[in-house]
Amino acid sequence: MMRRLLTAGCVLVASLAPAAAETFPSRPVTMVVPFGAGGPTDALARIVAQRMAVPLGQTVLVENVTGASGTIGIGRVARAAPDGYTVVLGNWPSFVVASAIYPNLPYDVTRDFEPVALLPNNPYIVVSKKDLPAKDLNELIAHLKANPDKISAGTGGAGAGQHVSGVYFQKVTGTRFQFVPYRAGSSDIMRDLVAGHIDLTFDQAISALPYVRNAQVRAYAITGKTRLAAAPDIPTVDEAGAPGVYISTWFGLWAPKGTPGDVVARLSAAAIEALADPAVAKRLADLGQEIPPAEQQTAAALAAHLKAEIEKWFPIIRGANIKVE
Repeated sequence: MMRRLLTAGCVLVASLAPAAAETFPSRPVTMVVPFGAGGPTDALARIVAQRMAVPLGQTVLVENVTGASGTIGIGRVARAAPDGYTVVLGNWPSFVVASAIYPNLPYDVTRDFEPVALLPNNPYIVVSKKDLPAKDLNELIAHLKANPDKISAGTGGAGAGQHVSGVYFQKVTGTRFQFVPYRAGSSDIMRDLVAGHIDLTFDQAISALPYVRNAQVRAYAITGKTRLAAAPDIPTVDEAGAPGVYISTWFGLWAPKGTPGDVVARLSAAAIEALADPAVAKRLADLGQEIPPAEQQTAAALAAHLKAEIEKWFPIIRGANIKVE
């Protein structure tokens, strides 16, 4: 009798296991954004999270966890329960650049996370103050070569996207200029560029485009292979005179290592469905974001992309001896 009861209990548990797995998510999912509210990463997160809630059938809450170039928020997710209820929206600066410049991080981005989906990317725009004499990118490069270390370029500090972009630009074009760090990042950089206090910067399209559209700064090139739909008049670096200088803040969604495969698949499908929504696509395009083709949005595609970006950028960053001060 006891054996029959045990057998029946085992069958019952086994039959309930798939049902339990199918209930994910049974409560809200938290999407950690490792940067402050109101910035490019936060804007993307809120658009995607809102639409992911539809196929998931649960709210996706955006939580901003700031500090140390995104590493504090990322570390928190690395330590979270691997159940799919906590994910992180990381990007090129936080997953690649920070991993190269911060010593002794308590996590490894290639080992401690499960890739979920590759999200849109935001190429940079080379912009200057309006009265800089160079009228196009070739003239800008010539002006920089004629005035080594005399031109100032605003950055968000050592290892910020603007800084690494500028280092890469110098390496490819053979130019030299001075970096001016700003604690507050893009907002203060663009304000001083408009005022003429600095000469140049490399900033994400989402940050620079409003100033370009208002004719407050001069735009030279998009650091991507194709022109932006939101700014079709700005040439690419290939067209403008610095071929191959491709720089983009791309975004991805990760879960803690050990998150079940079916849960990752559910999250991945929800993210891909969100990006396929025409209303979402338009909102992102208006921000200068470029959505990759559907086959490049998968978890496997994100893993491959992260690997390729680490192989590209680690030598550049470490070769330039970029360190956190």
